[in-house]
Amino acid sequence: MQNLVQALRGEITRLARKEIKGQISALKAASAKYRRDIAELKRVTSDLEKRLAPIEQQERKRAKKPPPPKLAEGTRFFPKGLKSHRAKLGLSAADYGLLAGVSGKMIYKYEHGESKPRRAQVAKLVAVRDLGKREARRRLALLED
Repeated sequence: MQNLVQALRGEITRLARKEIKGQISALKAASAKYRRDIAELKRVTSDLEKRLAPIEQQERKRAKKPPPPKLAEGTRFFPKGLKSHRAKLGLSAADYGLLAGVSGKMIYKYEHGESKPRRAQVAKLVAVRDLGKREARRRLALLED
């Protein structure tokens, strides 16, 4: 009886191992395929990041460079207009100044009529005045990086 129990136990163990081996081999193959796919995706991502880096650098340079100023001839400056545009964009005086190429304190002074911008500064303010909320946020993000 003892031999029969041992033989049965041995046969069950052998069959269980065979079944597990068949299932594990499928999992190993799938795992290897996933690893290859991940490695390929990493290579593609790395390649795309390398190709994108010069474009991002070029965009940062372009954003730092003030846009070509429009002629300020015939353009009048109103402190109220500057204040309302800044409020419409939802920017602080410092952020608005960063976009216009002047300090935040000067923006504050312009808004309160304590100072008037020169013609070159009016041209920069006119260029910023044409920006929408999304474009202003995008340029600020580029300038802050």
